[in-house]
Amino acid sequence: MKTLQTKVAIIGSGPSGLLLGQLLHKQGIDNIIIERSSAQHVQDRIRAGILEQGFVELLQQAGCAQRLEQEGLVHEGIYISVEGKKTHVDLTQLTNGKVVTCYGQTEVTRDLMQARQASAQTSFYSAPVNQIHNPPQGKARVCFEMDGEPYQIECDFIAGCDGYHGVSRPSIPEDIRTEYERVYPFGWLGVLTDTPPVCDELIYCKHSRGFALASQRSETRSRYYIQVANSENVEEWSDERFWRELKLRLPAEEAAKLQTGPSIEKSIAPLRSFVCEPMQHNNLFLVGDAAHIVPPTGAKGLNLAASDVAALYQVLSAYFAGQPRQVVEQYSDVCLRRIWNAERFSWWMTSMLHHFGEEHADQRSFVEKMADSELEFYLHSESGMKLIAEQYVGLPYEQIKPVASEVKPHTVQVNS
Repeated sequence: MKTLQTKVAIIGSGPSGLLLGQLLHKQGIDNIIIERSSAQHVQDRIRAGILEQGFVELLQQAGCAQRLEQEGLVHEGIYISVEGKKTHVDLTQLTNGKVVTCYGQTEVTRDLMQARQASAQTSFYSAPVNQIHNPPQGKARVCFEMDGEPYQIECDFIAGCDGYHGVSRPSIPEDIRTEYERVYPFGWLGVLTDTPPVCDELIYCKHSRGFALASQRSETRSRYYIQVANSENVEEWSDERFWRELKLRLPAEEAAKLQTGPSIEKSIAPLRSFVCEPMQHNNLFLVGDAAHIVPPTGAKGLNLAASDVAALYQVLSAYFAGQPRQVVEQYSDVCLRRIWNAERFSWWMTSMLHHFGEEHADQRSFVEKMADSELEFYLHSESGMKLIAEQYVGLPYEQIKPVASEVKPHTVQVNS
C-alpha cells in the first residue's frame, strides 16, 4: 500500500472541496483531494447557479473569480408571482446594497479545477474511498483505491465534502450523530436550454397548477422548473409538454414572450430538508451536502456549502498558525446556526409557493389558506419584503473566536 502525507485530506472534488483546497493552498496548508468520480463527470454535473455575495467574495479571496466577474449576471431583485400577478422584491434597496450573482455551478467548478491544476496540489480522480480511520488522538487516515492500487493518506484533518451518499457522514458513529429529515411530496422537473431568459431576474411562481421557476445561467442560456409529483418519470415529459405546462404557470406577459427550444438537460429532482448534527467528530469535518440538504426554493444549497468552507478554512488556518486545538471545536456550532436558519427559510419558501398534493386533501383548504394569507402579508408589507430579501441574499459569515494561548493568534479575514 502506498502511503502519502498531508495536513488536510479532502474527500470530494465538488465546488466545496475544490474551494477549500484552494483557500488552504493560499495559506500554505498542504492538502490532497480524493474524488470517487472522474474529473469529466465532476465537471459536467449541472447544479445550482445563484451565488450569494459571501460566496463570490470567497472565490475572489481564492483567486478564482476572474471569469465570474466578467460573465456573471448580477441580480438586484427577484419576482414572486401569485396566480400570474408579479411582485418585485428589490434586494438591493431592502438590504443596503446586497445582490446575488447568477453564475452556474458548472462554471464555478471549471474555474476551481483550473486553479487546482495550476496550484500543483495533488488530486486523485476515479478513486473511491473505502475507509476512514478517525481516532480521537493521533493522525487520521483515508484509504482508497485508484487503478486497482491501494493508497492511504495520513493527515491531521479530514474534510468530508463527498455529498449525502459519500463515506464521510456514516463514518461518524450512529450513537453520536442525529439526523433530521423532511421529505416533500413533490419534485422539480428542470430543463436547461440555449434560449434567452424570459426575464432579466428570477420569477418564482405560485400557481393553482403548481410551482414554477424561471431562472437563467447566462444571457443566452435559461433554466426552468415546474413542480411535479414524485411519481412522475422524466421520460414522460417531452420538450413540447414541458413548454406547454410552463406557459400555463408563468405570468401572461412572460408566457407570451417565452422562447422555447430543445432541452440540453432534463431531470427531476426530489425535494427534501436534511441536517446531520454534529458536523465534526475527532478529526473529521462534514461540509456541504454531506451534512445538510435544503429544497432549492431558497437558492441556499451551494451557498450553505460555501459558508461551511468559510468556517472550516478559518478554524484550520488558525490552528496551523499556532492556535490551540480548541479553535477547531467551534466548527460545528458555527455552521449549524447558519444552516438551521437557511433550512427554515428554504422550508418557508417551499411551503408558501407549492401545492402539497391530494394526500393532504383533508387539510389542504386550511393549510393553503394559511399559506396564501402569510404570503399576502409578506408581499404587501415593507417589513415582510425586507425579511424575504435579507434571507435571500444571505447572512454575513460568522467569524471564528480566537482561543487564548501563548502564541499570538493568526487572524483570518473572511469578508461577507
